[in-house]
Amino acid sequence: MEAFLTHVCKTRTLFTLILCIWVPMEVMAQTGNATTHSSARPTSLNIGALFTYNSTIGRSAKPAILAAIAEVNSDSSILKGTKLNIAFHDTNCSEFLGTMEALQLIENDVVVAIGPQSSGIAHVISHVVNELHVPLLSFGATDPSLSALQYPYFVRTTQSDYFQMYAIADMIEYFEWREVIAIFVDDDYGRNGISILGDALAKKRSKISYKAAFSPGAPESEIFDLLAGVNLMESRVYVVHVNPDSGLSIFSVAKGLKMMNSGYVWIATDWLPSHLDSLLPPDPDTMSLLQGVIAFRHHTPDTDLKKSFSSKWNKLKHEGSSGFNSYALYAYDTVWLAARALDVFLNEGGTVSFSNDPKLKDTNRSTLHLSSLRIFDGGQHYLQTILKMNFTGVSGQVQFDLDKNLIHPAYDILNIGGTGSRKIGYWSNSTGLSTTEPEILYKKEFNISASTQHLYSVIWPGETTTKPRGWVFPNNGKPLRIAVPDRVSYKDFVAKDKSPPGVRGYCIDVFESAINLLPYAVPHTYMLYGGGKRNPEYNDLVNQVAQNNFDAAVGDVTITTNRTRIVDFTQPFMESGLVVVVLVKQVKSNPWAFLKPFTYQMWLVTGAFFLFVGVVVWILEHRINHEFRGPPRQQLMTIFWFSFSTMFFSHRENTVSTLGRLVLIIWLFVVLIINSSYTASLTSILTVQQLTSRIEGIDSLISSNDRIGVQDGSFAWKYLVDELNIAESRLVNLKTMEHYIKALQDGPKRGGVAAIVDELPYIELLMSNTKCAFRTVGQEFTKSGWGFAFQRDSPLAVDLSTAILQLSENGDLQKIHNKWLKNSDCSMQLNEIDADRLSLTSFWGLFLICGVACVLALTVFFCRILFQYRRFSPETVERDVEEIEPATTRSRRSLRTTSFKDLMDFVDKKEVEIKHMLKRKSSDNKEEASPSSDGKSHTTS
Repeated sequence: MEAFLTHVCKTRTLFTLILCIWVPMEVMAQTGNATTHSSARPTSLNIGALFTYNSTIGRSAKPAILAAIAEVNSDSSILKGTKLNIAFHDTNCSEFLGTMEALQLIENDVVVAIGPQSSGIAHVISHVVNELHVPLLSFGATDPSLSALQYPYFVRTTQSDYFQMYAIADMIEYFEWREVIAIFVDDDYGRNGISILGDALAKKRSKISYKAAFSPGAPESEIFDLLAGVNLMESRVYVVHVNPDSGLSIFSVAKGLKMMNSGYVWIATDWLPSHLDSLLPPDPDTMSLLQGVIAFRHHTPDTDLKKSFSSKWNKLKHEGSSGFNSYALYAYDTVWLAARALDVFLNEGGTVSFSNDPKLKDTNRSTLHLSSLRIFDGGQHYLQTILKMNFTGVSGQVQFDLDKNLIHPAYDILNIGGTGSRKIGYWSNSTGLSTTEPEILYKKEFNISASTQHLYSVIWPGETTTKPRGWVFPNNGKPLRIAVPDRVSYKDFVAKDKSPPGVRGYCIDVFESAINLLPYAVPHTYMLYGGGKRNPEYNDLVNQVAQNNFDAAVGDVTITTNRTRIVDFTQPFMESGLVVVVLVKQVKSNPWAFLKPFTYQMWLVTGAFFLFVGVVVWILEHRINHEFRGPPRQQLMTIFWFSFSTMFFSHRENTVSTLGRLVLIIWLFVVLIINSSYTASLTSILTVQQLTSRIEGIDSLISSNDRIGVQDGSFAWKYLVDELNIAESRLVNLKTMEHYIKALQDGPKRGGVAAIVDELPYIELLMSNTKCAFRTVGQEFTKSGWGFAFQRDSPLAVDLSTAILQLSENGDLQKIHNKWLKNSDCSMQLNEIDADRLSLTSFWGLFLICGVACVLALTVFFCRILFQYRRFSPETVERDVEEIEPATTRSRRSLRTTSFKDLMDFVDKKEVEIKHMLKRKSSDNKEEASPSSDGKSHTTS
């Protein structure tokens, strides 16, 4: 904002100075009324044109403007009865003279001014036309800042550099470059255009690493010094934004400095195609300077109108202009825009009249007749008419958006080579980069995304088709400054070394191997960071890289969220994460260890089910299996023996009943599961190491009040405090591996720690060196990795990431790991004793199934016994019951009168005896029934 206000003040000061020294000769002769009115349609109207005749743009614009004026005046369908008179004024490439000419132009009561081509002059003249209400239509001033609200009467009839800079940013993103160097002329046109480029690149996570500005009209010696300094910098992508008449000297000097060779990228804005299009045929010497350059040109559709204009150009050109550029098309359309808008303005009842400006009446007794500058009364109406116009011209569709910019801004992307150039694609603000013409894409549904951006192949400087990397190490003799942490513990990862290069370790070997895979040399020197008495603070180390005190940091640097905000990391070369490590011990021999696999509830229920199943099987087999019969003492021993022998599947008694076999099958399955679980649990208890504390992971560590060990300099301290809300009073800084061992062995009761929180690579090395005396518990509660830190947007970070992936794929990364780090075989799981004990909860389903099977089998068995017993009851009892009681209560009475002893005796009998007794009773009943039946038959007969 401050720069902008300064610019406005300077502009107004210049304008005031010009007014003070300008004495228009015509003013002295003017007489008459201060106000002129035109009540009828005027027979002629004055318009003005302002540009530099002898310039690339002027030589193309003047014949185009003259042709447009002639066609308008000869066209009976427009401005009927009104002739356009045009007055040309030459700015002579001077802002001062251009401003003087502009004031003389406006003095002629022009209704519209065409031009200027210079953005600097446009800034000054815009203040004049604002005061006098004269629309200013510029076909050549591309400075984006002219679209500001402070210039309401400025209308740009060409494309703003705002869109061109975003097109360049999109192309830089397409080729994956991160830094560019801007070479520009230090005026309003150059500064403001490059400012927009910086904003556009920032949105693509790229940037302008250096702005190389030179003064307008600078000699080649100044340009030589500028490019020589630029060539010592890292970036090799140059964006050249200069004037068409002086830009070629940059490439001439660059070629002499060998900056047009392979590895360089040159991007020129529309000034270069404008110059080349004006030269037909192209100059071979000029084209030799531009081999491999990419240039942007205003896109104008190949319509019939444009082809007709091109065919008439040979009749139009003069004053050394052999060809026409896009500015000729815009100048031609600008005249037609002014004429069409005037026609609409007059048809709508607009009048062309001028009145004195009251602000210019009081001149403080000055001899300057400033009152001769008059206000165009219909200027505001005419301006709005211009902004509403919509027609197709030789440059394409002429229509303005709400910001007074031409709609559908688009550019051709050219690759210069040989004696000409070839089109490698297009850019528009609604389609991005494409190899299809924007007019075709406008008719389709099109979404801009990375996958839809396409360009044809490019032939780069040095006649190569390989995309340049876009950067090199600066040719200033300075090697890469690499910070290496000066560790006092775990020196296998990185440590100071007496021999060159001064450091050694796993991390150093990985970095050197990755550097060797790059297709270019990387001069570098290692610089130790830290005092050597304790591990350095790694956050401070990363901050030093971000503050440009070092170019990179190589070592066991963990990639964390906060660090990625200030530096760029490579691909992780080692996985890491915070873990909890505790002291372990071997369980001592215990004579009662065999009882530990089951809880006491499990032992009780298992024993009860052994007895229960034995009783059930005995009941089901007792009547039909002689192995389950005998004296009571023998049968009791059989029950116990059979029950517990099933545990080992060694029961010698065979089951013969269907129900007994069913129960036994289910029970043996239950026994199989119990035996397997018991064996596995007992094995684990006897072989697995056990913890010396109750810490099972990070959750139990947080909930406890025990002291926690943390490696000195590690990010773990801040993480535990800030993220897990652990009090700092619980944390203990541990500097060396010996401190780790002592703190864990002492434990919290003797001034040590209950556990240590550290990164996995350190803990694996600790466990290997102590023969697994310490072990991790729980899971890693953070996931991260180690990477090499570089300054933001460093291209080396990307290339090294690719090299690290290549090391991983070809196995070299593992070889380096095996060289420096011992393989930890401490992979045995740690468990608490109670965690290995099996409870009833895990087996109640099996017991339920077995119990249900036993109950169902007993139910079926006793139902069958009761049915047999009813058939076996004495006949006399049944007969007496039948005579005394009704049938509904006969059965219950029969059962009540039968003694329990008789029932038990019946149950105790063998199944064979019962069947024999029932069979004999059935035959006796038949013999008794036979005489009775005969007598009954005899009586009836």
